[in-house]
Amino acid sequence: MPELPDLVVVADALHAALAGRPVTRAEAPAPLAVRGTPAELAALAGQTLRAVRRRGKFVILELERDRVAINAMLTGRFQLATPGDKIPGQAAVILGFGPRSGRVQRVASWTKGASWLPGATDSPELRYRDPSQMGKVYLLPAGVARPVTGLDDAEQGPDADDPALTLEVWRTRIRRHPGELKSLLRNQAFVAGIGNAYSDEILHAAKLSPFRKRSSLAPEEVDVLYETTRATLSIAIGVLQARVPPTFERQVRDFLAVHRRGGEACPRCGTRLSEVSSRSEATTWCRGCQR
Repeated sequence: MPELPDLVVVADALHAALAGRPVTRAEAPAPLAVRGTPAELAALAGQTLRAVRRRGKFVILELERDRVAINAMLTGRFQLATPGDKIPGQAAVILGFGPRSGRVQRVASWTKGASWLPGATDSPELRYRDPSQMGKVYLLPAGVARPVTGLDDAEQGPDADDPALTLEVWRTRIRRHPGELKSLLRNQAFVAGIGNAYSDEILHAAKLSPFRKRSSLAPEEVDVLYETTRATLSIAIGVLQARVPPTFERQVRDFLAVHRRGGEACPRCGTRLSEVSSRSEATTWCRGCQR
């Protein structure tokens, strides 16, 4: 499942590659993923893409009139391609773009001068593919009040990497949310963007058990959880910026310390890592140093 670090890289890259370009075609080979009408999809053509941004686990395309919000969920992935590249069989939505006009603002510094960026006169494509079609592509035409589950600010807390999420704000927010720590980190109403993998990584870095109750945390443990959340996500973003482009649909997780490494030695204390699975998800932790 794409999480905050994955989607930060995707949104930065797509903004650098596609902003300032007009949509030349919009297709939905797998229309079950689309929330909107064929006419609304066709109406994207001719509009210039102003920006690509991320909110929680959504990638949002801001066009000159309309918006598109994509929640990739478990199996959705993004591909930056050229028209001649083979289209994957699981492609749900394809947006073609024309040459760029004008200068793009707010381009992430790590993307500047990248070899994978299409040239200003090129005609790249954005492809969203999803083998399970669990993800959703919401078409949000101007003036149409279409609900998007999980995107409203009333349903999402601040992004976990938001500079406005200070330690004081964290301390205040965490008091409102009971339950086990792993569930707390994954609760998008608490903070947005963290999922199954990075909750394991954060809790290992904080030396906290995923099954601890939030109410059992000492004040200093609340602060440690904040610091390790920010540090773990920041480190992961840096790794992915270096390793993911130009294959943006590739999900890189082999650098993670504990997630999906059950049975291996804990990198901190050497204890054999424990792992329990539920459906398609796993929780991995160290009984030796996570308390």
